[in-house]
Amino acid sequence: MTDIAIQARQILLLPGWQDSGPGHWQSRWQERFGCQRVQQHDWLRPLRGDWIVRLEDVVLSLEVPVVLVAHSLGCQLVAAWAAISNNTDRIHGALLVAPGDVERDELRALLASWSPPLLQRLPFKSMLVASSDDPYCSPERAAQFASAWGADLISIGAAGHINADSGLADWPAGQALLQTLISQ
Repeated sequence: MTDIAIQARQILLLPGWQDSGPGHWQSRWQERFGCQRVQQHDWLRPLRGDWIVRLEDVVLSLEVPVVLVAHSLGCQLVAAWAAISNNTDRIHGALLVAPGDVERDELRALLASWSPPLLQRLPFKSMLVASSDDPYCSPERAAQFASAWGADLISIGAAGHINADSGLADWPAGQALLQTLISQ
């Protein structure tokens, strides 16, 4: 990412359930580039309505076009927020990485307020980055989300949940995807 791109747009990081730890590429982008993380009040028991309200508050506080960079449950947040907000025109685009499938048996009870996921077309351009061996979302389900949301689907092969455990460090390939989204 170049400094020009960061100055031109406000990058909002939307971590997933349990937040993104210090080794996660989102945390590294926050530290290295000054991206803003949307802080949720409860990372362990996320309620869809609470997370939507928090995102709305942050988006309304900014006066520049916003680029959303979401990971896991953060991708579901983007879809849920976009379905009800009157402020989607403030969004330049969204990079949706490793969407969590809240309807998986092992997640459904833990994330009950997130089911069913919203599957409406996003009113801004978006890219969905998926891994072929993501334990929280099958490639087929990721493709369904991308199709429903109108996102360009980018498969990066076997990269797990595209998180700190994936060993991506600053994730230069993700930076390049973000740069492409910003320049569109």
